[in-house]
Amino acid sequence: MTARRAILSGSVFEEQIGYARAVVDGDWVHVSGTTGYDYATMTISDDVVEQAEQCLRNVGAALAEAGCSFADVVRVRYLLPERDDFEPCWPVLRRHFGEVLPAATMMVCGLADPRMKFEIEVYARRTGGDGA
Repeated sequence: MTARRAILSGSVFEEQIGYARAVVDGDWVHVSGTTGYDYATMTISDDVVEQAEQCLRNVGAALAEAGCSFADVVRVRYLLPERDDFEPCWPVLRRHFGEVLPAATMMVCGLADPRMKFEIEVYARRTGGDGA
């Protein structure tokens, strides 16, 4: 049996709600829905593109702590309250995922805080194997 390990970002939400930023389970890394909060200051920008940038910094930090990177991402989900906010974020997303080409879904939905305009969830496989 492989060990399961929780990765915490230091966000107050993790303690208040009861979850981990990411969970490593064998070769798999499951990164929780991550928003554009700067967890060091617990602030969030009003700009959706800046939120997307911060969100990806937060996800990248969790992936690095898990022993992988954006290159290992196989699945991504984008969650936005406003459909029209998605396209302005495409250049940011392309920078991180354009070479990787993970399976992706964008959903329009309400987020936990009205200041949140962008949330991302990813799954990564640390081995980088092709399953062959």
